[in-house]
Amino acid sequence: MTHVCYFRAIPFLKFIIMRAPGFIRACLLIATLYVFGSWGFLAHKTIHQLAVYELPAEMQHFFYKNMQYITDSAIRPDLRRSRDTTEAPKHFIDIEKYGPDANAVPLEWGDAVTKYTKDTLLKYGYVPYYVIMMKDRLVSAFKQGNRDSILFYAIDLGHYVEDANVPLHTTMNYDGQLTGQRGIHALWESVTPEMEITNYNLYNMHTATYLDNPQLAIWQAVRKAYSLLPEMFTKEKELSKNFPDSVKYKIVFKYGKNLKYYTDAFAIAYGKALQPTINLQLTNSANLVADFWYTAWVDAGKPDLDKILDHKFKKRDARHLQKEMNSFKNNSLIPDSILNATRGNFRE
Repeated sequence: MTHVCYFRAIPFLKFIIMRAPGFIRACLLIATLYVFGSWGFLAHKTIHQLAVYELPAEMQHFFYKNMQYITDSAIRPDLRRSRDTTEAPKHFIDIEKYGPDANAVPLEWGDAVTKYTKDTLLKYGYVPYYVIMMKDRLVSAFKQGNRDSILFYAIDLGHYVEDANVPLHTTMNYDGQLTGQRGIHALWESVTPEMEITNYNLYNMHTATYLDNPQLAIWQAVRKAYSLLPEMFTKEKELSKNFPDSVKYKIVFKYGKNLKYYTDAFAIAYGKALQPTINLQLTNSANLVADFWYTAWVDAGKPDLDKILDHKFKKRDARHLQKEMNSFKNNSLIPDSILNATRGNFRE
């Protein structure tokens, strides 16, 4: 069973969700994606915000003025999974299905179609190729100067770039189901980051850089993510030796049935065992998102984004942005209540 759609793994939940009233259906969908989605809502929103801070001023004003919308919409591609049957394979790639060596997979979509067939790519995932497709659409949006299209494609492009940096989005064993470690997907990308994010360093000195070879850049990210898998699975098994099931798991009654979740104690221990891997993948994702946004803008001829702002960037905006940049550089976005994703209670 591949992860073309997590609903395949939970047919009972799909039955309940699809038959629930509108508002309840939305709540159930969000809760389900929290457990089975990508990077977790907290991380996607955080990464989008960090990427904005890494942009040059010529771009930053436009993205900063739309920051709330950008972070709120960072999870949109995950939400589309419930109604778009073509959406899921855009978020992952099962490297093992393309041969024993991730380095042997072609960088270009056309070459991959020739080597594997389009049907194979649609079945086993094609996130690095879709990133390039989205980058090209963002270039077109920049050229046209269409505000809504720029935001739409920039936000979605960022999401797919982030997914390409998640190790469990590069393997058939996406939830540990093949190694008796079911649940590790949410553990790595959602539960552990939410437990540990206040201890993360969200700042690095990277500024948006032009990508001479975007195809190679996204594939390097995929290969790096794939290389992290052995440690992820090994650390979970090693740690489990010191955690009896009564301490490792908790039973939660949701969706009309008892579900097994990792405990907070195990998630914290797992995060420490992997430190600083998850933190680094989060910041690496932000760096690459900024690079892709910047590259698309440069390829479009560096259009003046200030001209398409709904409201002019004023001195007050500049002061607020500078304050946020200072918090970013001091790694105090969370204590300063500036990180949008952590305002209020972000834990379920």
